[in-house]
Amino acid sequence: MKIVIYGLTITSAWGNGHATTYRSLARALARLGHRVRFVEKDVEWYHNNRDLPEPDFCSVRLYDDWGAEERSLIREAADADAVVIGSYFPDAIVATRALLDAGHGPLLFYDIDTPITMSQLRANGRCEYLEASLIPHYSAYLSFTGGPMLQELEQRFGSPQAVPFYCSVDPTHYRPRPVQREYECDLSYLGTYAADRQPKLIRLLDGTARLLPEAGFIVAGAMYPEDVKWSRNVRRITHVSPPEHPAFYSSSRLTLNLTRDDMVAAGYSPSVRLFEASACGAAILSDDWAGLSQFLTPGEEILLPRDAQETADILTDLSDAQRLRIGDRARERILAEHTSVHRAREFEKIVSHCTATIS
Repeated sequence: MKIVIYGLTITSAWGNGHATTYRSLARALARLGHRVRFVEKDVEWYHNNRDLPEPDFCSVRLYDDWGAEERSLIREAADADAVVIGSYFPDAIVATRALLDAGHGPLLFYDIDTPITMSQLRANGRCEYLEASLIPHYSAYLSFTGGPMLQELEQRFGSPQAVPFYCSVDPTHYRPRPVQREYECDLSYLGTYAADRQPKLIRLLDGTARLLPEAGFIVAGAMYPEDVKWSRNVRRITHVSPPEHPAFYSSSRLTLNLTRDDMVAAGYSPSVRLFEASACGAAILSDDWAGLSQFLTPGEEILLPRDAQETADILTDLSDAQRLRIGDRARERILAEHTSVHRAREFEKIVSHCTATIS
């Protein structure tokens, strides 16, 4: 198949989780023999922080202005077997209309931010990258979130087919690595700043750092305000590039996973970091949310401390043997169910169903 994806970015992982998600899927699709074309707006933020300008598993079309280049941008999908519009693609609404008018498809919407999207659709009937009136025209709605939200997409917003399409991990890249001193610590967190996640990060990581002044902690990620006051034993790293993520996860005794408020409320919304850290054999501490046990079993494959004291107790009392066992179990679970090849095969089946329905 030829697959054309209009998405936020695949060339830059700076300050976003979309790039690693698209890379994982596109690379797996290429391994299965498909051709992937990725269309991305050349915005300054990503232009100045581009860590993968020319992927070897797909071709990339960068553009500056949709209005000036629309005709050629739509022609990218003229002979495609599947066309995907991704959440937060800057010109998603106008692109959808143009693709529908041109008759290219089947056209699918890939929502990497479903709970955020849904909260805005409920309130306003639209968000910056999707209008509710367009949902019935997508042959399938691929959602990062499973559970009850899929039923709402079909029954309230008219999606012909809303399916869970979780993030995935490429096991050829995300695997256990030797400890690197620059990332070595007792507890780490990797993630871009988000205002709704910050209180949990302060409580579970910085609060634990205050309780264990001799332990070492790392917070890695972009866009954190300069006025945040961290404990003296918390080290900040502004950016860890995707090729370094496995070493990062492999170098801390435990790593922390935190979830955006909208995704906690929706449930069934695993982050790509959850799968990537698991594939590296990391022992993960996480906040709790509905559906988490569908992906990792609490107490056996992941630990769920409620506050800084419980986090400190885990760091103090958990033996290395127990920690390694939790990480190994998580790795086995994710590799059995959530690799990029699993997701690529699911994509093939979804497209096949859409094509049969159209025919």
